[in-house]
Amino acid sequence: LVGTIFVFLVGLMDDRHDLHPRVQLLGQLVAAGIAYVFLIFIERVNNPLTDKVVIFPWPVILLLTVFWIVGMMNTVNWLDGLDGLAAGVTAIACAVLAIHMYREGQHSVVLLPLALLGATLGFLPYNFHPARVFMGSSGSYTLGFALGTLGIIAGAKMATILLVMGIPIMDVAWQIVNRWRHGKASWNADLGHLHYRLLECGLSQRQIVLLMYLFCAAFGTLALLISSRMYKLYAILGLGTLTLI
Repeated sequence: LVGTIFVFLVGLMDDRHDLHPRVQLLGQLVAAGIAYVFLIFIERVNNPLTDKVVIFPWPVILLLTVFWIVGMMNTVNWLDGLDGLAAGVTAIACAVLAIHMYREGQHSVVLLPLALLGATLGFLPYNFHPARVFMGSSGSYTLGFALGTLGIIAGAKMATILLVMGIPIMDVAWQIVNRWRHGKASWNADLGHLHYRLLECGLSQRQIVLLMYLFCAAFGTLALLISSRMYKLYAILGLGTLTLI
């Protein structure tokens, strides 16, 4: 809650004063640091190749946690390019997380993604095209931070989040690489995102948003159906390859 409130205020300042990207990044780093201080961090992962638990030293824990949370905040922020896209995809991720937690008996923790699901579904009717209300940086940073931390709180359900958010994450990674290739700073906004490319191809906003919903929901369902960690790894690699193509 402390981290969520902080990152919301940073986003609100950006909405109001158009902060420099470096200032925004600093705010995101502080937010990730708040999560770390309150013991929300990536301490161990299950190695799908050996089926053993890998425990990281604290410098790796800090770097992984910051990379994950900051990356998720920017993924949702960059996803917020069309009406209803970021809110709807976040809602799908929350629903998948809630089902996953419930099945594993985490009945107290399941209330967290359900609360965020309720917030996004309540917001979505006003944000779907044609939108009457926009979330801005304050909304997208809050959703990204919440998703990033929920993936850790849920007992490191990051593979599930990766599958649901796979296409938006790959889009962010591709944009960063593509901008570097053309000598641009990674934070310079452009129309190279997948949803903008689809818009240029002639699809309507609603068609693109519903298509993204469908893909995220399909891979979220896949995450719920697959129990083997190895198969989840195959699914993530397959999704990455499909997105690159």
